[in-house]
Amino acid sequence: MKVVLLSGASSIHTIRWANGLAQAGIDVHLISQHPLLEPVDSRVTVHLLPFRGNLGYFLMVPAVKKLLKQLKPDLVNAHYASGYATTARLAGYHPWLLSVWGSDVYDFPYKSALHKMLVRANLKAADQVASTSHCMAAQTKRLLPALSNIAITPFGVDMSRFNQCYVPLAQKADTDIVIGTVKVLAPKYGIDTLLQAFALARQQLQQSQPELASKLKLRIVGDGPQRAELEALAKSLAISNVTNFVGRVAHTEVANELAKMDVYVALSRLDSESFGVAIIEAGAAGRPVIVSDAGGLPEVVVSGKTGIVVKRESPEQAAEAILSLVRDKEYCIRLAEAGYQYVRENYDWKMSVETMLKLYSDMSK
Repeated sequence: MKVVLLSGASSIHTIRWANGLAQAGIDVHLISQHPLLEPVDSRVTVHLLPFRGNLGYFLMVPAVKKLLKQLKPDLVNAHYASGYATTARLAGYHPWLLSVWGSDVYDFPYKSALHKMLVRANLKAADQVASTSHCMAAQTKRLLPALSNIAITPFGVDMSRFNQCYVPLAQKADTDIVIGTVKVLAPKYGIDTLLQAFALARQQLQQSQPELASKLKLRIVGDGPQRAELEALAKSLAISNVTNFVGRVAHTEVANELAKMDVYVALSRLDSESFGVAIIEAGAAGRPVIVSDAGGLPEVVVSGKTGIVVKRESPEQAAEAILSLVRDKEYCIRLAEAGYQYVRENYDWKMSVETMLKLYSDMSK
């Protein structure tokens, strides 16, 4: 089967789909106006077009049409309901699958009536729409209620890569207790809520179990526009001496970073957190998770078994969840082991690719 991916080559998610499909035997052609930022499998043919920005999605249509006429793929898979889906719709090639990602259906359509009209037109023109989560599928259907069948194509993790640096929580050195996250430092991800929750938990431990409190550390991996503000908040909360702002790391280093943590926390405040990729990566690393009830995060957590779901923007609930895991190591280990099994059984990357391949096969018949 020959498949064209019409998507941003600068995204690690695009590269993972391209590589995974190529490794499964698909003849993959990636057409993009975004330059490659991550290595791509040698079996993937990349077509980088010299167009940029919002206007580029329209200007690249003739070049895309020409390429599709030459390649004659069995299917086109456009990723993102705004930009690349607009190119796919105007190119007029069938069958084509539109994979929605998140902000393209949560944020973009609400910028103006014109933005919503554009996304609705793209959704309506696609032969099939796919979403990584049920909550994002529901949001997509709110934009176009006439959509009858949105396929769910979860975004999994490469368990083999995580297994290379897997350290069971029960075997981790019993020194510091590291609460951590790997996120872009932007308001929607609630890093400020995490800082407040950590400060509350630490304060309670200092009063009741000072020895345990002395082991508590916070590790924040990632960079973004809110970094200076968050560093100032850590200082005002008197936790800057036990908080490490690591900065951005390459995606290939995420597994190593997660291995340094004891508990992973994601307290996003917006429903545009469409799928909990970071949550299942934490599970693959054998770490229990604490997540907010925002968007698709609760979909990838079995609360009380693989992690704990708390109310969004509630530092108090998040602090209680942190304390429950810090004070009860056996409970923490049980959640970690169950989370690892849950991800292995439900979100292994091979299963994600197989799900997408089944959808491709059904569409190309």
